[in-house]
Amino acid sequence: MNISDLQEKWDLVVIGGGITGAGILLEASRMGLRSLLVEQNDFASGTSSRSSKLVHGGLRYLKEGRLYLTYISVRERERLIREAPGLVEPLGFMTPVYSNRSPGRLSLKAGFRIYDLMSHRKDHRFWKESEFSMRVPCVKQEKLLGGFRFRDAQVDDARLVLRVINEALLSGGCAVNYAGVIEISRNARGDAAGVVLRESETGKTKQILTSAVINAAGSWAEKIHPSPDQSLHLRPLRGSHLVFPQWVFPFPEAVSFFHPGDGRPIFIIPWEGAVIYGTTDVDHKNDLSSEPVISKEEISYLMDGLDAFFPSLEISLKNALSSYAGVRPVLSRKQLAPSKESREHVVWINKGLVTITGGKLTTFRKLAADALKAVKPFLPRAPQVKDEETFKSIPENIIDERISPFLLRRLIGRYGEGAKEILKDSGADDLSYIPGTNTVWAEIRYAAKNEAVRHLEDLLLRRVRIGLITPEGGKEHVGRIKKLCAPVLPWDEKKWDSEINMYLEKWRRSHSVALN
Repeated sequence: MNISDLQEKWDLVVIGGGITGAGILLEASRMGLRSLLVEQNDFASGTSSRSSKLVHGGLRYLKEGRLYLTYISVRERERLIREAPGLVEPLGFMTPVYSNRSPGRLSLKAGFRIYDLMSHRKDHRFWKESEFSMRVPCVKQEKLLGGFRFRDAQVDDARLVLRVINEALLSGGCAVNYAGVIEISRNARGDAAGVVLRESETGKTKQILTSAVINAAGSWAEKIHPSPDQSLHLRPLRGSHLVFPQWVFPFPEAVSFFHPGDGRPIFIIPWEGAVIYGTTDVDHKNDLSSEPVISKEEISYLMDGLDAFFPSLEISLKNALSSYAGVRPVLSRKQLAPSKESREHVVWINKGLVTITGGKLTTFRKLAADALKAVKPFLPRAPQVKDEETFKSIPENIIDERISPFLLRRLIGRYGEGAKEILKDSGADDLSYIPGTNTVWAEIRYAAKNEAVRHLEDLLLRRVRIGLITPEGGKEHVGRIKKLCAPVLPWDEKKWDSEINMYLEKWRRSHSVALN
C-alpha cells in the first residue's frame, strides 16, 4: 500500500513498525479504534529482527533486584508459548558451573528457584561433571563442577512482528512500511492533531489527521519526542551476533555461559537450522540511520568466549555463515556499564503525543497496554484494553499428509490463517526444505505475495531468514527465488536485476563476517 491510498483521518497513528508498535496496533484495532501504523523502513527492520531470538524472563534481572520485570517477562513467556506454538517454542539451556568462576552453584540455584516459582513449574536441575559433559561435549573440563539445565523459549523475532501486524489487519487496523513521519502537526491549542508522512521511495508526502499519536520508534524515539526528564535519555546499545552452521556445535540444546572478560551471560542457540552465538553489549556511536554492523572488537570478544569454554572445538571465523547487529533502545540516567542499564520502559505524554520506549521483546503486550492507557484521554472515545488472546487466527482441522506435524505446527504458528493458502497453493516440491534451514520454499512465495515486500532484503532477511542462515546470504538460491516470486511481485527484469545486486551488496557490507 502507498501513502496516497490512505484515508486522511484516523483515531490513532502509531509510529514504528517494530514489536512495540505492532502490539499497540493490534490492541488498538481490537478496541475498535481506526488505527494506522507507519514505519520509515521495513517492518521489524530495526531491533525487532536483530535480537537473540529469545522470549525469556532474564535471569540477570533477578541479580539486579528487578523482580517485577522478571515476573512480567516470565508470565508473558508462558503466555506466548501457550498461544503461539510453532512460533514461540520452549528451549532448554545448559550452563556450566566452575569452582573458580562466578556465579557459583548456590547463587545460580537460588535464581533458578525464583524463576520456577514465577512460572509455577520446576524447570531446572543440576547435573554433576560427568553427566553434564555428556550433554555438552567439548566443554572445558578444568575446575568443572557440573552444570544446570533450565528452560526459556525462542522465537523468530521478525515473524513475531509480522504475525502481530497480520492479526491487527484482520481486526481492521492498517500498516504501511517505507513511510516515515517528518512532522507532528498540532492544532491551535498545541495538541497533536496529525502527522506528515513521506514515502521513502518516491518522496511523496501526505498529511494525515488523527486524534492522537503514539511514538514507538525505539532508538529513534527522542528524534520525535525529546525526553522531558533532562537526566534520562535513550542510550543506543549495540548487540551483535555470529551465525554458524549447526554442525559446528555438537549440542542438542542451547548453552549459556558467562564471558571470562566481563562476566556477562552469552548464548549458543540452535535456531532455524543454524546456530546463533552472542550477544555483545556496547555503545553504538554511529548514526542511527546507518546499518549497524558487528565490529572487529565484538568479534574478538565473542571468539575469546568460545576459546575459553570450548577450546577443543577449534572454531574459526571461517566457519561462520553471517553476522548481524541491532541497536537496543535502552534508557540511561547514570551511564552505567552497558549490561547494567535498565531494560524497563517509560511513557512520556505531551498533549496527545505519547512516547513509549525502552522495554524488551518479551513484554511487548505490557508496553502496548501502558501506551494505550496513556493515550486514552486524547481519543474520541475511551474503550478499555481487553486481556484477550494475542493470536486468534489459528486454523483448525488442517490435515495434509504431504508434510510432517512439525512443519504444520510451524506454518500455523508463523502465518496463522495464511497456512491454509500456503498448503493450497503448493506442490510437493514447494513444501521441501531449503537446504540447511527449517524454511520451505512455499513460505517465500506466500510472503512475497501477501506481506508488503518492497525489496529483496525484506523477503530474505525478515519475511524468511535464509539471508542469515545460508552461505553468502542465499546467493545460490536467488534464481529459484526469482522464479517462485516473479508471478506475485510487480517487478520487471530491470527491477529484479537491481534488487538482486542491491541485496547481495548489502549482505556483503552488513552481514559478511569476512568484511568486518
